[in-house]
Amino acid sequence: MKKRAALIPQADATRLFRAARAAGYGSARITVRPDGTIEVEASETPAERPTQDSNSWDEVLR
Repeated sequence: MKKRAALIPQADATRLFRAARAAGYGSARITVRPDGTIEVEASETPAERPTQDSNSWDEVLR
């Protein structure tokens, strides 16, 4: 089975993420549509991540 070509090369994706970071955005998302359209959505605040201090299993293990 032949390997399918990437819709967007890794180097181009890296350039888009770096450009968003250099422009001052905290997070970015790339969407590639089947027709080849590339959309980049960037936001000023980074994506929410759970903190290391809170863990749902902490209460169970006590």
